Amino acid sequence: MQFRRVMAAFLPAGAAAALAILPTGAFAGTGSVPHYAAGHVAKAVAGRVIPGTASPLAYRYEGKLNDNKRASGAVLDCQQPGSSPNCYTPQELAAAYDVPSRLTGAGKTIVIIDAFGDPTIAQDLAVEDTAFGLPTAKLNIIYPGGRPVFDPTNADESNWSAEIALDVESSHAIAPAATIDLVIAKSDADSDILTALRYAVWHRLGDVLSQSYGEAESCEAPSIVRADHLLFAQAALEGITVLASSGDNGAGQPSCDGSTLIKSVGLPAADPLVTSVGATSLTASQPNGGYESETAWNDEYGASNGGYSTVFPRPGYQAGFVHGSGRGVPDVSYSGDVNNGLLIAWSQGVAANVGQIYVFGGTSAGPPQWAAIIALADQAGHHDLGFINPRLYQIARSPLYDYVFHDVTTGNNTVSYTGASGNPVTINGYSAGAGWDPVTGLGTPDVAHLIGALRVMR
Repeated sequence: MQFRRVMAAFLPAGAAAALAILPTGAFAGTGSVPHYAAGHVAKAVAGRVIPGTASPLAYRYEGKLNDNKRASGAVLDCQQPGSSPNCYTPQELAAAYDVPSRLTGAGKTIVIIDAFGDPTIAQDLAVEDTAFGLPTAKLNIIYPGGRPVFDPTNADESNWSAEIALDVESSHAIAPAATIDLVIAKSDADSDILTALRYAVWHRLGDVLSQSYGEAESCEAPSIVRADHLLFAQAALEGITVLASSGDNGAGQPSCDGSTLIKSVGLPAADPLVTSVGATSLTASQPNGGYESETAWNDEYGASNGGYSTVFPRPGYQAGFVHGSGRGVPDVSYSGDVNNGLLIAWSQGVAANVGQIYVFGGTSAGPPQWAAIIALADQAGHHDLGFINPRLYQIARSPLYDYVFHDVTTGNNTVSYTGASGNPVTINGYSAGAGWDPVTGLGTPDVAHLIGALRVMR
């Protein structure tokens, strides 16, 4: 307790108050339940599995670029006019969100936490760079708990390699000169994820930290929740911005045994010291990437999680936005629909598959790209922004809101699926609307405008 009080005295405004918000809800977790990568759905929830595939991942195979040929022009099916799903190159997505090309993230480090590893991530990253004309990335891979032996035949490990490809490549696309420190937990068990997070924060590896994983609040042990919360407080003290994805099952999260969905928000996204990121379906013109419209992501591939925490009360920075007693999730959003997805190179950790290109989606896509955006803002302001939630809501209270954010006002996160008994089950969610909502948060960014606003808000 003394440690928390001392830290709170030196935390930035908003973070000290959020630190005082200790977990209050009931817990059922044991600490041994694995985190689900946010782009993945519990396998037993059959109604959410992508039609025509055996895998519940939010992605679709689009083709292979042999001999490192550049994907210049519309060379993949999803790039053809009227294709379904549609897809965007990194440059098109950056254009849609007005990412300033003058900023590259130079001098900044993005920390990404994932599990199990991906033996071909360096090769896949090189394919992505070659295919879409991106500069060579600066990638470091760190194994705090020891390097695990990767098994490509293990579905869980293969799924995490997909998460790694998405996280690393999408963040590099937005901040191409930033260093990426990929911190690999030896498994996706809570204790191993905590070890990786602790290493990243205690060693102050970078300026911003991305987490594209989570689990229902009731599935995480109190000791893990409190340990994470203190690490997020230390991150705020160190000027590190921390982000997490809200989840891909609408208003639900996988139950602790993975057999069904339960109405819940997830951790770490629900922690008030974390910036939680939901997902939208973006429509942009091609090939120039001009922004046209967005709606809440909710289709056969998944839906943006959002709702209200039963563990953390509403933080002060959400006053006037969240009309309830619990912390509202998410704070912001980003493009995450596979039907309007991002092209990513992924080999499933198998060298023979290098060159394969997939279109990815899910709320997993949001945190690494928001992390890259914050790296650009840190570069522009010549200092680290650290804990940004109070500034985001301050912007939303100001006349700058519609200048900085695309307010997503259509769609919902109600989901229906086939239960274990074969009966249809519906989890009634929430509707998007004007201002903050528990589906898309405050909305998605106009990055150039956001960077300017973050620099003036205190």
